[in-house]
Amino acid sequence: QVQLVESGGGLVQPGGSLRLSCAASGFTWRYYTIGWFRQAPGKEREGVSCMSYGDGSTNYADSVKGRFTISRDNAKNTVYLQMNNLKPEDTAVYYCAARSGYQCYLNANVYTYWGQGTQITVSS
Repeated sequence: QVQLVESGGGLVQPGGSLRLSCAASGFTWRYYTIGWFRQAPGKEREGVSCMSYGDGSTNYADSVKGRFTISRDNAKNTVYLQMNNLKPEDTAVYYCAARSGYQCYLNANVYTYWGQGTQITVSS
């Protein structure tokens, strides 16, 4: 059974940091590209970051460049999203997703497996 389980969400003040984790099971993890997406109330789901399984290349949305960092630990079947200097506009439900291709896309439509999401709220 394929599972992606996110953790690490919560409430944080503007300028603060959080690290999200996405633990995978039930599929050959090392051959999958992983993406992080988010969806704020009333908005479409948007790509935040992704990392290719091939060469480890990464991609980031312009809105998070320089603040967020994606990484993966294949030994632990886990992907992380380190989020620094968080802003109120980062408030959303964050999802991790996996696709079998090695290309790193921020298009949600090409991802096959999804986690249940974790809430991030940035507020003072």
